[in-house]
Order: sequence, then C-alpha cells, then structure tokens
Amino acid sequence: MKAGVNRPGLLAAVSVDLDEIPCYAAIHGLPSPPVHAARAIYEKALPRLARLFEEERIPATFFAIGSDLDDENSARVASLARGGHEIANHSFGHRYDLTRLDRAAIRREIERGAEAIGRACGERPEGFRAPGYTITDTVFDVLEELGVAYDSSVFPCPAYYAPKAAVIGGMRLVGRESRSIVDDPRVLGAPADPYRVGRPYWRRGGGVLELPIGVTRLARLPYIGTSVVLAGALGASLLTRAIIGRPLVSLELHGIDLADADADELGFLAPHQPDLRRPLRAKEAALRAAIAILRKAGYRFVTLRDAARTLGAP
Repeated sequence: MKAGVNRPGLLAAVSVDLDEIPCYAAIHGLPSPPVHAARAIYEKALPRLARLFEEERIPATFFAIGSDLDDENSARVASLARGGHEIANHSFGHRYDLTRLDRAAIRREIERGAEAIGRACGERPEGFRAPGYTITDTVFDVLEELGVAYDSSVFPCPAYYAPKAAVIGGMRLVGRESRSIVDDPRVLGAPADPYRVGRPYWRRGGGVLELPIGVTRLARLPYIGTSVVLAGALGASLLTRAIIGRPLVSLELHGIDLADADADELGFLAPHQPDLRRPLRAKEAALRAAIAILRKAGYRFVTLRDAARTLGAP
C-alpha cells in the first residue's frame, strides 16, 4: 500500500547548498581555484546568508559537504545549528558522479558525510541532497537503509535540464570537461510536490519521503537561487507568484548566490558563472522580494526537517 503525505497548510523552506568554489571549477572544467578564493563560500557568503535569514526570521536548511568540515567550518555549522537552522547531508566529497559509483561506495559517501556533520553538530543529519540533483533508485535504497528521514534532490524541471545538458556538451566541443553529469530524463515527469518514492523513483510509492526542488506550477520553471537572483526583484516576484499554491515551496539556494565577484576575489569565475556578474545588493533584494511575497500569501517558513516531520507524519 502506498504511503501518502499530510497536507498541513502552506509551508515554505529555504535551503542552501554549501558548495565551495572548487565545486564550481569542477563544473566549468577549470583549474583549481586560487587559494585565497577557495573558501569564499564559508568565509564570505555564509555570513551574508546567516544575516539575511536572521533579519527575515527564517530557519533555513544548510546542506554541508562532509570533507569541508575542518575545525573552522565545523564551528560555523555548529553555530548555525545552535541558532535554529538545520544542517543536512550533501555527501562527503560532493562527487558529481555519485550515482555511477558502486553501491558500497555510494553508502560510504553518504555515511561519511553524515558522520562529519554529526561530529560538528552533535547530532546526525536527517536529510540528504545529492550533488548536482542527480539521484537513482540505488541511492534511495541506501538512504532507506541508513534511516534518512527525507531526500531533497529530485528536480523535475525541463527548463533546467535541457540547458545543463547543452552546456556540458558544448564544453566538450571546446576541449573542457565538466565534472557535472545529467540525470535520467524521466525525472522530468516526477511529482513536483512532496511524495514518497516508488520504483522507479520518479513515481509515487511507499519509500523515502522526497521534498522536490521548487518549480513553478505552470511550465515547471526553476524556482532556485540562480533563477531568482538573475531575475532581479521584479522577476523574482513574478516567479514567486507562479509557484504559489504548492503545499511546500522549496527555494533551494547555493552559497554562491550571495557571493561577490570583486569583494570575494572571484573574478576568474565570473565569465562562467552568470550570477557572479550581478551586483550583490540586487541579488539580496531579489531574495527578499521572493520571501515577502511568500509571507504575504500565507506561507510559514520552516526547515526541510520540520517540513518532512509534518508532511510525513502518519
């Protein structure tokens, strides 16, 4: 018998993938970043995000990569957890080819990520997000074995999938190799609202609770940090109005959404990363505009963990 999800009213969850700058170099097929720029997400962007969430009174979910959690970064995520935010698992090494590993290696990547977060925060994470949103039935089997409460990786968005595949192919033509890979295209037919995964995972069933990455109600346009900050305050408002009505609005950001090319010495990456060519003030204004419209529409901001506990409760 298929297990459903509860409908407790309108919930909104803001999450942040803490992918450090070397991840972006890997995506764009670039050499390793300069040492002074390699930690810009934790050292520069994360304090801006924490301040924004404090001012907006939002409990956020931060997906941390286990291998990034040295002493300084462990202290940073522990401070976020003490402040009421959730720290969730983004794997240990953020391998874009996670789904191409054998089952034992997949389990090690997920388990080591959870252990690193547990050491930093004093409790194991309840949620998982796969690198690059790419996931498979095997990954879901491992998540179930490990007792993970929810996943938030499924991104059923044609307007994201097609350009991503085109960019990866175009890079090969000019001799650059991206570490990023594309998901099974059948994910584009997955439910866009919370559901328990079946087999295959893009169908409903009785497995792990999936909290998909946000897409608008019509046309399934991407409702993620990149699209929101590039759209500006007006465009962000329009995108937000287009997602209103979903029982859970999941706005997924990356730390780089509040990075600054000049102040953070990321000019080498700006030609490849469009959001770095937007002024920091404009990006922050776009995020605040989206938050304001969700609040006005009656959405209550929660962490993904709390959304999972509410939606997945029997």
